[in-house]
Amino acid sequence: MSTFQIDTATSRANPTPAPMKRLTVPAIRAAKGKTPVVVLTAYTIRMAQILDPHCDMLLVGDSLGQVLYGLPSSVPVSLDMMIAHGAAVVRGSYHSLVVVDMPFGSYEESPEQAFRSAARVLKETGAAAVKLEGGAAMAETIAFLTARGIPVVGHVGLTPQAVNVLGGYGARGRGQEEYARLIDDAKAVAQAGAFSLVVEGVVEPLAIEMTRAIDVPTIGIGGSVECDGQVLVIDDMLGMFDRVPRFVKKYEQLSEKIDAAVATYAADVRERRFPTVDQTYQPRK
Repeated sequence: MSTFQIDTATSRANPTPAPMKRLTVPAIRAAKGKTPVVVLTAYTIRMAQILDPHCDMLLVGDSLGQVLYGLPSSVPVSLDMMIAHGAAVVRGSYHSLVVVDMPFGSYEESPEQAFRSAARVLKETGAAAVKLEGGAAMAETIAFLTARGIPVVGHVGLTPQAVNVLGGYGARGRGQEEYARLIDDAKAVAQAGAFSLVVEGVVEPLAIEMTRAIDVPTIGIGGSVECDGQVLVIDDMLGMFDRVPRFVKKYEQLSEKIDAAVATYAADVRERRFPTVDQTYQPRK
């Protein structure tokens, strides 16, 4: 993937971009076996502005339910929530291909329901694609969507929307039967027309075999370095939470830095050190 530059010095809602062209679905699909695809989640316009120059795809994940809203899982997330945040991320980006998660209950009933929901997402956000969870059971729906002009990213392995069925967030593919079924799921999703596949929370040999078994890029999250790309939840990798899944690498500890900054601010307010003349308006001389 190419590296692009964008002026992120401004905090305006619509920053002035350097000359660039947003990445496309065919470009992401063509990345199979080449330079790994860089993906991070984004939920807000400012975060999209910061991430956009470094990423190939921005995923507006239904993880926003836990990250932004404090929900116990992604299950309660609504389509309206995804559309609102998806539109913000599109407005804040110029380079990355933006993918919006289809929330639980918005696509499982039928291919027709999925089309209505996905069409709303693309029309109201400007995003390029949607992501939906599920393996072979979703193949018909994926084929239905792609045949009607809606690009789809698949998602197999640990599927958080199915947490109530799975019984938790443990790694998948440890048993021989499940291992074989997940390989079949990956193949079914790719053959149905998904242009990329998120592989989450599976044992590493399974992630490697999936990557070799299909002709579209695999995007690992708790998979393997041999996947065709990687994705993390942005708040996890920036250290906004104390507890994160074992597959997360914390590249920063922002929660500690924010805590220190707020503590300094609170002390300045209580000791009347803030605001000073530099932060107040004075009469004209």
